[in-house]
Amino acid sequence: MPKPLIALDWGTTRARAFLISETGAVLERRIADRGIQSVPSGGYPEAFAELAGDFRKAAPDAAIVLAGMVGSRNGWIEARYVPCPASPAEIAAAAIKVDLDAGTTATILPGLSCDDGAFDVMRGEETLIVGLGLSDGIACLPGTHSKWAEIKQGRITRFASFMTGEVYGLLRNDSILARLAEAPSEEDAIEGAARGQAAAGRPGGLLNSAFAARTEVLAGRMAGGAVGPYLSALLVGQEIAGAEALFGQGQEIHLVADGALAESYGAGLRARNHPVRVISPEAAFVAGIRRLAADIAA
Repeated sequence: MPKPLIALDWGTTRARAFLISETGAVLERRIADRGIQSVPSGGYPEAFAELAGDFRKAAPDAAIVLAGMVGSRNGWIEARYVPCPASPAEIAAAAIKVDLDAGTTATILPGLSCDDGAFDVMRGEETLIVGLGLSDGIACLPGTHSKWAEIKQGRITRFASFMTGEVYGLLRNDSILARLAEAPSEEDAIEGAARGQAAAGRPGGLLNSAFAARTEVLAGRMAGGAVGPYLSALLVGQEIAGAEALFGQGQEIHLVADGALAESYGAGLRARNHPVRVISPEAAFVAGIRRLAADIAA
């Protein structure tokens, strides 16, 4: 019989903890600003107790699996990257054990590496990709550093990272474009997104199209409130075009996102004729962590 599961998606700035039943139902969840950068050396057992100590009391026989940056060289202990192509069983086999206390251990999952012309890494996203349960397909995981991954015969064969979210923050808040940017109205958001999406398909590339966020406002042809939405749609469109160059056009994309990111990427993908299947990050994480935990226990 499967055990209950305590699972943490433990990132740099945030930690998400879940108590998951034997059937896969999320019984309890917690999100806290208790990422690895806030945990002192040797402080992980105490931090875990803060995050999920009550989960252990509720389910003392639960298996404990940790994913994300907790397994980085700056985290609890380094779980080395598994090179692609990698199956769920190969990822699970590279997991390592740590002691929570004298009688309890937790399992830390590794990340993945890919050397497809340029060396690339992910840590945490592999669990969500596994949770998609794909035999073959393309996955997109938007974020500060978006990930696109190719799955063939159940193995993650290769992936690529895009600094879309980080570059948006730099352009919107710290570049010359920020001087004319204003908080968007609903009308500004619609106009800016439409303009940015169109600009992503024009010749000239990202650097040329990004500067237009300034000149269109100077010319009185675009409101300052449209600058942010314009840049967001432009960068998303450029990311999708870059991913198409790597993985192909017109394929169904399994989009792991919710909220504004799901809307933005869904619109950008459909505009470029991609069928889109959306799954929430929580649903993907829970499914992935359960699959990997089962492989670890096997």
